[in-house]
Amino acid sequence: MDKISEVETAKALMTEAIAWSVMKWLREKKRVRKTADLANAALDRSSQAVREQWPEPLRTVYEALAALATTTRRQPKESAAMHSNDTLIATQSKEKDDEAYRARMDAEATFDLAEKQLSTSLAREGCRKAIHSWELHEKAIRKAETLIRLK
Repeated sequence: MDKISEVETAKALMTEAIAWSVMKWLREKKRVRKTADLANAALDRSSQAVREQWPEPLRTVYEALAALATTTRRQPKESAAMHSNDTLIATQSKEKDDEAYRARMDAEATFDLAEKQLSTSLAREGCRKAIHSWELHEKAIRKAETLIRLK
């Protein structure tokens, strides 16, 4: 996986923002949010592009897992149409994606709380959490790229 410029820009900004004062945060919070949104969108596009290159059976199982996750929190029962190896691989990939997503939501919630409380310490924590979430997402994408070769 090549480095994604939006993510690199966001990581640099978040690293810098960890040292900002309250006044700097107030002036720059919209830029921070916009930069983070751009990084998240770029990661989402990259992740989707990688999954589109997967073998059809694996992609089908992953999409079924994703659809099931939106309707229920239960694990899917393996059907005859789902080969057990594909199910295992897709489940592991989905779990990595879900872990990155949860970290992203945690970072966003921390930023929201920081803004509500005008707390620079929470904003700094949000920066660290955002960087961590992007690293998890990049790791999930790199792992997903290895599945392209299963064709």
